[in-house]
Amino acid sequence: MLTRVKSAVGAFMGGIMTGGGSGGGGSPGSDLPLKFPYMRPEFLGLSPDEIECSADHIARPILILKETRRLPWATGYAEVINAGKSALNEDQACCEVVVVRRRPMSYCPPSTPSKTPTAKRRNSLPNGEGPGLYLEHKHAEDEGLVFHYWALFDGHAGSGAAVVASRLLQHHIACQLQSVMEILHNLASLPPTILGEEPDGNTPGPHQRSLTRAASLRGAAGAPSSPSNTPPPPRFFAEKKIQHESLVIGAMENAFKEMDAQIEREKQGYNITGGCTALTVVYMLGKLYVGNAGDSRAIIIRNNEIVPMSTEFTPESERQRLQFLGFMQPQLLGNEFTHLEFPRRVQRKEVGKRMLYRDFTMNGWAYKTIEDEDLKFPLIYGEGKKARVLATIGVTRGLGDHDLKVHDSNIYIKPFLSCLPEVKVYNLTQYEHGADDVLVMGTDGLWDVLSNQEVAEAVSTFLANCDPDDLHRYTMAAQDLVMRARGVLRDRGWRITNERLGSGDDISVFIIPLMYGNRQP
Repeated sequence: MLTRVKSAVGAFMGGIMTGGGSGGGGSPGSDLPLKFPYMRPEFLGLSPDEIECSADHIARPILILKETRRLPWATGYAEVINAGKSALNEDQACCEVVVVRRRPMSYCPPSTPSKTPTAKRRNSLPNGEGPGLYLEHKHAEDEGLVFHYWALFDGHAGSGAAVVASRLLQHHIACQLQSVMEILHNLASLPPTILGEEPDGNTPGPHQRSLTRAASLRGAAGAPSSPSNTPPPPRFFAEKKIQHESLVIGAMENAFKEMDAQIEREKQGYNITGGCTALTVVYMLGKLYVGNAGDSRAIIIRNNEIVPMSTEFTPESERQRLQFLGFMQPQLLGNEFTHLEFPRRVQRKEVGKRMLYRDFTMNGWAYKTIEDEDLKFPLIYGEGKKARVLATIGVTRGLGDHDLKVHDSNIYIKPFLSCLPEVKVYNLTQYEHGADDVLVMGTDGLWDVLSNQEVAEAVSTFLANCDPDDLHRYTMAAQDLVMRARGVLRDRGWRITNERLGSGDDISVFIIPLMYGNRQP
């Protein structure tokens, strides 16, 4: 088994090294067409020649925005390719302003092959059809519900899933928001409240009553409201109290699930390789919603204070969830893995002896007598960045990976990988933000070598030395941050401060100034 595990890790790393060899990150041996061609983020405005030059694994040029006005809020962006880890840059990014128009939810059909030109994609459904459900327009508030969207996708074993998700996830979010947009529109014109809450125990007023109805299961299902103005029966108010921000969180969670399902479905007709982590930020109605599925990270830097806005999902951080699944469904382990964890690999000579262990019920450690079953390879093996699920993959949440198996076996990894994001909310209206208050989004290529504190100090120091009125300052700060993480090429490889190893991974960074959110209507 140990030999097979070594082969599994080698095969997976080999897949990373060669992944993306075809144009869009597809498998080189596949005859299926690509869903979307490989490219760098559209907002960079790169020519084909510039895209080719950006893939220099020796020089590793840092790409930045040519025009600051391409992104809302003067957002800064920078990226750099890896040092030979994969043929192409497996990171992808997207940033758009999206308007969800008032149309029936049934208008969002299952996805079919896209034939819409790239220039019109923002006006299309997730399947590329239709006369324009979503618009990118800065003055379209009267046409529907507006949200700002930033996203980073970190691909593995090919760039295919990351490319597809970067094109379509925002449309799935818009489609999910469409079902609750009337409730959110009503809330936008009222003081913050809790849906379904009856103020002071009295009969709700007209506005409160309408919100209560809208939040009910009948109202959400589109059932006709009662023509009577009399209060509904008491049992009506026994329903759960739902905050309006929970509707946005639910829309984002469902969108991730729909995106994952679309990738699985369309792998039958398109060459979509590997999987990807996903980190998204949605700004709507005065709040930032940060959704993370994977090991990318987002932090807010506010008045030199760090506010973490995401959690990395790794085999170690999700140990108990994975072990519980292995315990409940042992067939997923293929009779070759155990859901238990031990401090080290158990050897046959230790059968009958006592050794420390822990399972999904435990945070601490205890002793157990080793049995033959414990000789199986552990579900989670290794620690830190070297920890792997089923000896194969180092992340536990993301999109895609539906075909991924343990090397030379029929054991699928996907049941242990969740596409569900954790969504954290930040209320911009509670603070008065200055020009140096920002949200930093980065793929793991940044955070592998720089801590939250190092990133915050670097960004704060850089912005403090820039003209506050210079809109390019955020792009330059992003460029400086990527340069710090990449380091400088020397005889012994890429190095950063104190001769530490620089990041050899793809690095992508958004720096979003928060003061512009306070200015939104």
